[in-house]
Amino acid sequence: MAYKQLKLWFDKDLALLLADKLIANGVAFDKNTFVRKVDQGTKNLELKDRVELIADLLQQHLATDYRSGVKELVDILGPENEKETGMFKAYYWVMPIAKYVEKYGLQHFDTSMDVIREITKRNTGEYAIRPYLEAFPERTLKVMEVWSKDKNKHVRRLSCEGARPRLPWAAKLDIFIEDPTPILPILENLKDDPSKYVQKSVANCINDILKDHPEIGENLIDSWLPCPAKERKWIIKHALRNLLKHKDPWASGVLKRM
Repeated sequence: MAYKQLKLWFDKDLALLLADKLIANGVAFDKNTFVRKVDQGTKNLELKDRVELIADLLQQHLATDYRSGVKELVDILGPENEKETGMFKAYYWVMPIAKYVEKYGLQHFDTSMDVIREITKRNTGEYAIRPYLEAFPERTLKVMEVWSKDKNKHVRRLSCEGARPRLPWAAKLDIFIEDPTPILPILENLKDDPSKYVQKSVANCINDILKDHPEIGENLIDSWLPCPAKERKWIIKHALRNLLKHKDPWASGVLKRM
């Protein structure tokens, strides 16, 4: 993937890529119409709107039944991403598929949870999962708590990143801004995670919590201080970065206690 502005990758060439993958799998797909509409529709759009347009056109051209249509999309995902990077390079083309699940899968909870789990192994499901957290918070968090123990680091990361109250480039999750305690069991499961990719997500989630409910964030970190492993120490220090920048006495004291 040569360097160019990310939004410019979501164009006629991406439409051709998706259409060819689907047709190669035996899907009856109107390639010419799909590519033409993507080419015409994306020219004056920014990134998010381009992704959404392509997702909408996929919905129009795939099987009318969501379960059938989303299976056709899952079948083209290909090998999982074994690295902690590459989601927006090698797997950028998966983003419209995630948007498809985000927009059209809400009435098919179990199917969509399985698909989001597969998507995040290549690109990311952190945006797709958020409407499900808003509509079915308890049910979705139960799934995400299971994900927090998954053998795949991308799935473990999603269990935390998708529930962040103030995830960048996404709508805020007011439910967790008001009360982040439902997220805490997930963070507990991840506090010693070996993956730096996951550690960053945990730290960022705690950083979000500290902004709105410092007492909850502080109590969580205090509970983690006895005999912390190096992974947990890194998470705590990264979570406190903003407080340390402002020389917060409690945060400075945490470092002395580790």
